[in-house]
Amino acid sequence: MAGIADLFDVPDLRKRIGFSLGALALFRVGASIPIPGVNGDAIRAIFNAQSGSLLGFLNTFSGGALGRFSIFSMGVMPYINASIIVSLLQGAHVFPVLDRLAKEGELGRRKLNNYTRYLTLFLAIFQSFGLTLAITKMPVPGGIPVVPNPDWFFYCVTVLTLTAGTIFVMWLGEQITEMGIGNGVSLIIFAGIVERIPAGAMSLFELVRVEEIGLFSAIAIIAALLAVVVSVVWVETAQRKIPVQYAKRVVGRRMYGGSQSYLPLKVDQSGVIAVIFAVSLLAVPMTVAQFFPASGWGQKIMEVMNRGNWAYDAVYAALIIFFCYFYNSVSINPEDLAENLKKSGGFIPGIRPGEPTSKYIEWVLERITLGGALFVAGIAVLPDVLRRNFNVPFFFGGTSLLIVVGVALDTMGQIEAQMIMRHYEGFLKKGRIQGRWFNIGDQGQGGGQPS
Repeated sequence: MAGIADLFDVPDLRKRIGFSLGALALFRVGASIPIPGVNGDAIRAIFNAQSGSLLGFLNTFSGGALGRFSIFSMGVMPYINASIIVSLLQGAHVFPVLDRLAKEGELGRRKLNNYTRYLTLFLAIFQSFGLTLAITKMPVPGGIPVVPNPDWFFYCVTVLTLTAGTIFVMWLGEQITEMGIGNGVSLIIFAGIVERIPAGAMSLFELVRVEEIGLFSAIAIIAALLAVVVSVVWVETAQRKIPVQYAKRVVGRRMYGGSQSYLPLKVDQSGVIAVIFAVSLLAVPMTVAQFFPASGWGQKIMEVMNRGNWAYDAVYAALIIFFCYFYNSVSINPEDLAENLKKSGGFIPGIRPGEPTSKYIEWVLERITLGGALFVAGIAVLPDVLRRNFNVPFFFGGTSLLIVVGVALDTMGQIEAQMIMRHYEGFLKKGRIQGRWFNIGDQGQGGGQPS
């Protein structure tokens, strides 16, 4: 309790947490405001029938906003898609200007962010029109029309509203990142998923009460949930520590170096980014198919995008593995690490400085990334396996757990960094800080850095 009380003793941290909570509350209010002229009962009937499809999965990501067809229905998905496109173009070295901007520091980063925002606006218009067209053309159980007589005025107003909602959510996420605590976009997705947890728990309790599922089955579901949470925390905090030795050198009358430290490489370096990117990319072909609902190829895409079949699971897992490797290739440069070690007089025992060190770091990184990527992909497809084989009655999601646990760990790590920087003990115990949340080396021998 003392650690929790310390959160409110730091004025800047208290202000940041309050701003983040207020921004998330504002997002939840907007997610409850429906688009004018839409039949709410018909929308709910559609999403109840599509609960196991990709559309239902995207509704979970939006915190139920898509299921209400609210002004924030698309959430941050267009922004994430735009970020993927810019990152892929930058990583593939298609446009030299993007590579040049990435090396220009803060000014270049701001220009890249501006390009991402412009692309977000274009994708928001495109996806909002596809979503509106799909909602009005989708068959409704019971024959109730979503919109009695949709005209061009309705389409224009709806597209404009959805696009404005997406731009506002993007801006809100950026404000949380800058003025709050944690990653704003991830926290918005986190809030949407957490908001649906109480409803899932109540559904399970009600099914047990009416004896539709037995008490033993409910306990088994809860035990599996806890096991997944523990395994996710374990993998998300796991590291491969490469030992680093610093050579002794004499400067004047003083001797420097001779200490030992380590280079921490996380098993799952991408965290929740790979999962979010994979889900966003899977939504693209579905958006395109919504423009041609009566065509054969459009119906085929919609059929493949139905969650639960092996083709969807295979594509989903492959995308997660790809983005895990892609994120590592963008965020970690073995050549730069080897060069920095060489300049600071450090070396890996048994490995020559320079190119051999770079190849060794790359060799280690490729192998630990494979293990982390396979674990994340396995957890992500777990819900479909449970529904097919065990008929789990509510959305028990490995993907949702990956995002919730990953964002929670990242946010708590940033809170720890803020408190320790101000000489507080921290939100967690010191042992947990040294063992889990921070990559702290031997005290007095190189220190450590936050993960």
